[in-house]
This record gives sequence, C-alpha cells and structure tokens, in this order.
Amino acid sequence: MTALPEEQPRPISEDDRDTAVRRLQEAYAEGHVSHQELDERLHQVLTVTTHRELASALASLPEERAATTSTIGAASGRIKRRGAWRVPRRLKVESAFGRVRLDLSRAVIEHATVDIELQLGTGRAKITVPRDAIVDVEGLHIGWKDVRYKPRSGSLPTGGPTIRISGAMGYGRLKIRHAKR
Repeated sequence: MTALPEEQPRPISEDDRDTAVRRLQEAYAEGHVSHQELDERLHQVLTVTTHRELASALASLPEERAATTSTIGAASGRIKRRGAWRVPRRLKVESAFGRVRLDLSRAVIEHATVDIELQLGTGRAKITVPRDAIVDVEGLHIGWKDVRYKPRSGSLPTGGPTIRISGAMGYGRLKIRHAKR
C-alpha cells in the first residue's frame, strides 16, 4: 500500500487577500474587533501565503453577508445610470426593447469585482468604465451585432475594479469605453 501524496496548500490570490482585508474592515466598523486586533489581523492577512493561514486570520469574524443582485429593468425605453451612484457587487440589467447606458466613471464601486449581467432583446448598450478598470466580456453572448471594446493602450491598468460582463443580447451592439479622466 502506498501513501497518498500530501495535498499541496493552495496559494491565495490578490482577490482573496483583498476580500479578507475588506471583511476585517467591515468587522472593525461594526465593532466586532478592536483597533489593536484589526492591526494584528491585517498584518497576518497581508503576510500569509495559503488559504489555511488566511482562514485562521478570519476565524472568529461573523459570517460574510451574502451578496445580493440588484436588477434594473424596463420593457421599453431607456435605462440610464450615471453620476455618483453605488454599484452593487452583482447588477442585472433587463430590457426587451430600448437603450441601456451605464456610466461607472464616477460611480461608487466598493468591490474588487463587479458582475454585470445583461439580458437585452433589441437595442444597444453603452458602458463607460473607470480608467483603471479591467473588463472581461467572455461570458456575453450576442446574437446579431458585436462588442466594441478596445482595452486601454500602454501599461495594464492596476488598482481598479474588474468589470465582468455576461448575459445575452439579441439584436444590438454593446460599446464599452474607459473614462477619459
């Protein structure tokens, strides 16, 4: 009988680390940990390398609240969000006929990753993302037209949110652009 190889510890990603830091900050803001404990745990979270070590740093924190999905819908007409609006972790946009315009350039984005699900029948959509955002459209299926998106030139954006766009569009074009400022 041969011994099974020991399971290799799984390294943590930057998203995992960012999520842990956010959870600690929320726990501190809600009074679950003291300032000194926050400092100690933040140091631990920023220096660990495996999920097991990360879990021990978060062990006594309250359970993370489940992310809810906000839905914006219209049968026809325009859907428009711009200015300083709070972007949820998951946003679903539904429209049978009409135009969609989402401007995230001045929006309050509190999450490292934002999932936008488009369920559009006909009409076009335009999404403006922050300058430093990373955009992923791999999960989007378009029936008739195409996606117009040109990633920012020069160095890769860093520090900004990842905007994942998924869903389905029947007849229409999606245009994505980075904010100029």
